[in-house]
Amino acid sequence: MTATHVPGLPVIEDGWLISTNPATGEEAGRVPISDEKAVVAAVERAKAAAVWWQGLGFEGRKVRLLRWRTLLVERIEELAELAHREAGKPVTDGIIEVTAAVEHLDWAAKHAKRVLGPRKVRTRLLLAEHAGHLEYQPFGVVGVIGPWNYPIVTPVGPISGALAAGNTVVLKPSEYTPVVGQWLADTFAEVVPEHPVLQAVHGLGDVGGALCRSGVGKIAFTGSTATGKKVMAACAENLVPVVIEAGGKDALIVDADADVDAAAEAAVWGAMTNAGQTCIGIERVYAVAPVYDRFVDAVVEKAGKLRTGTEIGPITMPKQLDIIRDHIEDALAQGGRAVLGGASAVQAPYVSPTVLVDVPETSSEIREETFGPTLTITKVRDADEAVAKANDTAYGLGGAVFGKRNAIRIARRLRSGMVAVNGTLAFVGMGNLPFGGVGESGFGRIHGEDGLREFARAKAITVRRAKSLLPAMTFERTPAQVNQIVKALRLLYGRKP
Repeated sequence: MTATHVPGLPVIEDGWLISTNPATGEEAGRVPISDEKAVVAAVERAKAAAVWWQGLGFEGRKVRLLRWRTLLVERIEELAELAHREAGKPVTDGIIEVTAAVEHLDWAAKHAKRVLGPRKVRTRLLLAEHAGHLEYQPFGVVGVIGPWNYPIVTPVGPISGALAAGNTVVLKPSEYTPVVGQWLADTFAEVVPEHPVLQAVHGLGDVGGALCRSGVGKIAFTGSTATGKKVMAACAENLVPVVIEAGGKDALIVDADADVDAAAEAAVWGAMTNAGQTCIGIERVYAVAPVYDRFVDAVVEKAGKLRTGTEIGPITMPKQLDIIRDHIEDALAQGGRAVLGGASAVQAPYVSPTVLVDVPETSSEIREETFGPTLTITKVRDADEAVAKANDTAYGLGGAVFGKRNAIRIARRLRSGMVAVNGTLAFVGMGNLPFGGVGESGFGRIHGEDGLREFARAKAITVRRAKSLLPAMTFERTPAQVNQIVKALRLLYGRKP
């Protein structure tokens, strides 16, 4: 018989980490706890496996990564059901999450050679006797620390880039979704059984800290800003480079010429999908005065149709319920109004869709990441005010703009790493676009060409092919040759532009 525990809370029992369904408390699965010694051992195995994995070359790795891609597609229902049991999300959301993961895996496998392969670099005239070469070399082992809200696509992004670049990977999944993480490692081992190229280690925050100090070449972290700072501090001890994808407080701007109905549909999806537990989720909307009332009505009508427990799953982390309730109550206490839901919407383990208006910019509902199915809508006079308010945040992850004539220009003005125009969250599904933020949302990129380059070191090589015509790098140069260098410099670069 399956054991029942406190819904959503992981349980440690006799050396095992037991994952529980956030809606029912039933056991979703169990994995062995990894102590510091086990983490180091996993990294050492990964270092040995990296020699073989790098030796396969881009084409050899591509074949194996595409086999894993195919396996994910073949077993998509199984993985989506597992994410439903462990994270609580609807199975259909799990299907979409696997779909995005497959896109990133496919793109990285097929484009790594083009992006990271060795190439010649054009020779500069003053060093015409040298040939330039550029290549990208893997770090060896990359540690990936994954989140609980998207336990499939989020870790698969950096895993794909790291593996395609020639690294092996040790994954530390969230303690709230360890079974999904282990499933990823196990299925990869099915298609690459020769060596431990992708491994998983499990536990609480101390295991993530051990991974940071274990001798990995780089860490890719996704999670809260507070935890991201702890990861950086641990990695700083040995100057281990990091990619940090942290929290967000993303805004949607609705301009006067926007398709209001389409904007409302996208806002509801962007705010409520995965019960609002999305780092790039829309938490704030700034709608210009001419369309504000129509937009609010459309959002309330669409969000009001969502069924809690069906389209809106449970809140995965129990303590998040208190944060969501506090934010809603603070917004109401400061003069905001709930046009849908409200403080009573929080009924553990669920939160019903909540739409708030007239919320002051000082409210925690505006200033802090809520991570629940809530949305504030604020009336602004024009796009300039909307941009100013949207950018008035410590975060800078994603965002969205709805409009026609000025939408692209508005998007460029948003202080964020990503923006969707006439849609929300679309950038996460494009394998050829980089993903990441600025400010307290982190730095570095996963996905796309920039994401591939995050997991390889750029290495410059020069090869001398002939005798130097202008010998600068030698103690044997003559005064006459130095004069020739000066004349050449003035001829090439001394003219005013």
